[in-house]
Amino acid sequence: MPSPNTHLAHNLRTLREARGLSQTTLARKAGLPRATWTHLESGDANPTLAVLSAAAEALGVRIEELIAPPAVEATLHRRDTLATRTPGNARVRKLLPDALPDTEIERFELPFGGRFAGVPHTRGTREYLTCEAGRLALTVAGTRFELEPGDVVVFRGDQRHGYENAGEGVAVGYSVVLLAGA
Repeated sequence: MPSPNTHLAHNLRTLREARGLSQTTLARKAGLPRATWTHLESGDANPTLAVLSAAAEALGVRIEELIAPPAVEATLHRRDTLATRTPGNARVRKLLPDALPDTEIERFELPFGGRFAGVPHTRGTREYLTCEAGRLALTVAGTRFELEPGDVVVFRGDQRHGYENAGEGVAVGYSVVLLAGA
């Protein structure tokens, strides 16, 4: 189990780096020798309450924040928790768990022979389609584009369009839609 000194070292370094400051600058601001600050960030220090107080004040935080276990700044979202729909025989999943303003990002898988129709968006919308695996075909307003892994097609999203697997295995693609006004 990590010690309070380990938490202190991690938190000091993280807070300092988040503020874009050097050890020298913060040590000066705290009224501490630079060697003391370096020692604090190493995890080997056993600081007095006065040193902790000076470090906390220099960073604009409470002492408790310096010695507490680091807060987790990440959340794992399992794929089965992300919104999924199945138009036709395709599987379309939201790529991100949180909505982005005026943006839709989806990942889809099409089995061999799979296809589905896209939904035209409002005028002024732009859509980006990229192929990750297999071969995808996109038909936009009667024009067909065949994509291989890494290819991207950019088109007006307010047009009729459809997707299909143009290969023999599973095809995987990503769609990014920037809605009008974005």
